Amino acid sequence: MKRIVSVSIGSSLRDESVEIDILGEKHHIQRIGTDGDIEKAISIIKELDGKVDAFGVGGIDLYLTGVTNKKHVIKEAIPIINAPKITPICDGSGVKNTLEYRVINYLRDNNIIPLKDKKVLVTCATDRFRMTEAFIENDCNVLIGDLIFALGIPMTIKKIEVFKVLLKIFIPLISKLPFKILYPTGSKQSENNHEKFKKYYENADIIAGDFHYIKKYMPKSLEGKIIITNTVTSKDVSLLKSLGVDTLVTTTPNWGGRSFGTNVVEAIILSNLKKKWDDLKESDYNLMIDKLGIMPRIVRFKES
Repeated sequence: MKRIVSVSIGSSLRDESVEIDILGEKHHIQRIGTDGDIEKAISIIKELDGKVDAFGVGGIDLYLTGVTNKKHVIKEAIPIINAPKITPICDGSGVKNTLEYRVINYLRDNNIIPLKDKKVLVTCATDRFRMTEAFIENDCNVLIGDLIFALGIPMTIKKIEVFKVLLKIFIPLISKLPFKILYPTGSKQSENNHEKFKKYYENADIIAGDFHYIKKYMPKSLEGKIIITNTVTSKDVSLLKSLGVDTLVTTTPNWGGRSFGTNVVEAIILSNLKKKWDDLKESDYNLMIDKLGIMPRIVRFKES
């Protein structure tokens, strides 16, 4: 049996443990949240190093890659990266750049969601650049929400060219900021300001990106909206249904009643390929996504 452990800087209230069969072998998947405590995450990783097959890291990115694929290490993540000496560790960024791009095209090719001319709010294109590109390639009207969701500035970016220029300038600076400034960690993941950026949700047909960002300013009604995300629990699914969401798409599969983060999928890939994270290429991800039969989860609330 393979053992995959996702150590998250997020809330321990979202912890989960499931056992699933993958490629004819049992995989035990466990999420351990540390409620924003990076030192605790490092301690857990060191304690389990060599005892598990792969670590995923959630609630914090280890690197930011931007548009050039040059890796900028998140300063606060350096001790996390260096914590394990035996077990490989990853943050899901490789899966985001392959699987999520594929999912958008899958929705188009299978007539699941018509994309042309849809207004799409992407919560953070820095974190999901390839997904953003897929929407643009499918003739969507994309609003990039990085300034809103990461920095609290009420402004979207409408042109990808402008975003690319800004990203090249600011990504070296962003990587040095305390991560809690950019992303809700610990108890902050449960906080919500319903009214602050309500209009951006209301003006979108599709809201896509990290679920904690989506939830951060989520209004009390999402009537008719399409949500494309991951890392949702059964409680999150019930919440979205109660808010009037039309369709939920999770880019990662439903395992044991929840959609785990991309870091878990990437850790599974690492454990089966037995390669170092830095050695994985796009072709490796695509090969394993096909081999594992990873498909998006699609929930149509209006039909259920």
